[in-house]
Amino acid sequence: MAAQINLLYPHHSITLPLKTSFKRPLKQTRLKGIISSKLRAAVVGGGPAGSSAAEALAAGGIETFLFERSSSTAKPCGGAIPLCMLDEFSIPPHLIDRKVTRMKIISPSNLAVDFGKTLKPHEFISMLRREVLDEFLRRRAESSGATLIHGLVTTVEVPLTNSSPYIINYNLNNSQKSLAVDVVIGADGANSKVAKSIKAGDYTCAIAFQERIKLPEEKMKYYENLAEMYVGNDVSPDFYAWVFPKCDHVAVGTGTVCSKKDIKTFQHGIRARVEPKIHGGRVIKIEAHPIPEHPRPIRVRGRVALVGDAAGYVTKCSGEGIYFAAKSGRMCGEAIVKASEGGERMISEDDLKREYLKKWDEKFLTTFRFLDLLQRVFYGSNAAREALVELCGDEYVQRMTFESYLYKKIADGNSWEDVKMIMNTIGSLIRCEIVGRGKEMFDKRVLAQL
Repeated sequence: MAAQINLLYPHHSITLPLKTSFKRPLKQTRLKGIISSKLRAAVVGGGPAGSSAAEALAAGGIETFLFERSSSTAKPCGGAIPLCMLDEFSIPPHLIDRKVTRMKIISPSNLAVDFGKTLKPHEFISMLRREVLDEFLRRRAESSGATLIHGLVTTVEVPLTNSSPYIINYNLNNSQKSLAVDVVIGADGANSKVAKSIKAGDYTCAIAFQERIKLPEEKMKYYENLAEMYVGNDVSPDFYAWVFPKCDHVAVGTGTVCSKKDIKTFQHGIRARVEPKIHGGRVIKIEAHPIPEHPRPIRVRGRVALVGDAAGYVTKCSGEGIYFAAKSGRMCGEAIVKASEGGERMISEDDLKREYLKKWDEKFLTTFRFLDLLQRVFYGSNAAREALVELCGDEYVQRMTFESYLYKKIADGNSWEDVKMIMNTIGSLIRCEIVGRGKEMFDKRVLAQL
């Protein structure tokens, strides 16, 4: 017997032979702008973005299907989340591996600056493992009413008319299946199949590479509440490398956009920089993953919306993505609930653009552009990186940075201090560019004589 496709749609259950030419289910009779049953949504991808979207949809009365191909894998990630996310997304304390209260940023010349002096006693950066966080968020979406499907989405068929469904084709237990839905949310990462299905356009991706290293107990104590960031051409030509503490190990990694083929060379670079601190450690896992560098050209088309990495919501300079993934998923889910009046009416592209995309851009687009500018200024050369580390020693810079990061809002500044910060920035860049160029010329002369 030929393999079967089970096609589910409200009031329809159709079984077709796999080799038979595909026919869409008969169009339902609809009132103007209202479907005859609850709106049905598919969320592709079960990370923070997809799970948060599915939870918001299901809680709002939408019939929701959440697709996640494997619960045992997780995106390689530093795992840092801001303090505000714990309350905003009700993240329980037992999920937190480490509470980072100390940070160091280390320059190309190994100048180290303590970058956490302004943190208040109750403030910290939470470090989690993505496999733990993602599983928790998926289960919570299920408890809100979403149906979790552990299947690999292969294609998304886009309808030819506004009143026809989208068809989600997926593999489940080596069997090809299909699901018809009214709305699709693509939360399936940088290589999003949902984005490709709606021709959302390409974007530049970085590659992140990290090793999880289990350290001897006495060396793990050093990283008990400490995270380190390293900058320099030896660890990345356009980003930073990191050592972040986890439950019983550290994550040591780096990333790059402009020189992806050399990522292992840069990983060797960060390993060399931290060798005395991780000596005797054992690699327990190696991970690599593409990371988007900017939002996609198109994030909404028809009744399809992109969120998280699929939409390109990872900040430059810091590489932060978890909070923005979860936030975009929730905002998109809530937008669909609002526009559909709790699942009682069909939505349109205009609804998604008005209720989701416009509000997202108003809230976060300026932040993304500002961090893009910072990366261009400070990550372009070793001299500029020296200036960055020098600036990070200023307590006003630290306070403004941490308040903005921890609470996801523009920190209240002081006009005079802002002027001083701008002048110090200019001074550091000028001074370090001069010093940096002199050092590079000296290095070239030394090499020429060898």
